[in-house]
Parts: sequence; C-alpha cells; structure tokens
Amino acid sequence: MHPGQFNPVRIQSMSATASRHIRLSLLPGQSLYEGLVRPLAEAGVRNASMTILGGLFETLDYCVAPPDPSGQAVIAYTRPIHAGRAYMIFGNATLGKSMKNTPLVHCHAVLRTERGDIRGGHILTESCIVGSAPISALVTSLDGFELRQAYDPETNIPLLQPHGVCDEH
Repeated sequence: MHPGQFNPVRIQSMSATASRHIRLSLLPGQSLYEGLVRPLAEAGVRNASMTILGGLFETLDYCVAPPDPSGQAVIAYTRPIHAGRAYMIFGNATLGKSMKNTPLVHCHAVLRTERGDIRGGHILTESCIVGSAPISALVTSLDGFELRQAYDPETNIPLLQPHGVCDEH
C-alpha cells in the first residue's frame, strides 16, 4: 500500500513519435553522468532509455531503496554505498529532466566488487568514474515527449514522468 492518495492509473505512459538509436562509448576518466549526458545533448537528445553493456569503473557509488520505515513515502534511499573499484555487469538508465530543469540520469545496475561480491541498486552516476577502458551504452531516444521529474502524490517521492509534447530537434 502506498502512503498517498490512490491513483487508479498505475503506470503513466506515452508513445514516442520517433526515436533514434545511438551507440555511445563512455570514455575513461569520465563520470557515468558526463559520459551519457554530454554526447546526447550534442546529438539533441534530452529524453532516452539506455542500456549500459558493462565495464570497469575506477570508482562506483550506489544506494538501495528499501521501504520507508517512517511510512511517509513508499521508499527511502540509503546513504551512498561506496563500492570502490567495481565492474558493472549490466545497467539500465533513463535520461530526463530534474525538478531543477537540469539533465537527470536515473540508473539501476548490477555490479561486482573487487572482492567478488555481487551487488545492485540505484547508481549515483555523477560520482561513478569509468575505468581504463571505454564502456559501451546503447541509447534509444524518446522523441515527441519529455520525461520530467515531478512529485508523485501516491508514493510521496519524485518520479520521472512523461509530459506533453516537446520539440527534440
């Protein structure tokens, strides 16, 4: 049960009127955020679904989102967990716009730590630094609407939600 007012439309969705497929090479020394946002902005992509095919990160931070113990929201993110040097096995990310009107990358991934532990969660893309070899990412642009972070009254957390029509080009 969610803490806020029930919304009978569980999943808000829109269809992209067009899309482009782009393969990115995330460069060593870049943050995951920079490696995704900068080349996509240069290509005119502001909304996208992305798959990160895996690779070594010199440093990787993540958190998990268990149920909010206070009951005020559906989840409560933990403090950042520093995995150190880690291999991202596989990740999925979404590009949209934050409530501050800046690019937002929401990423979940599975990773292997240097000790060999398998972990997963919400990746903190701005502090994750690509290791010594490029990492491939497959991108599908979502043209014709935008994904905006907005407060969701049912879950009491900000979520990326599709909104209206926007001009991508």
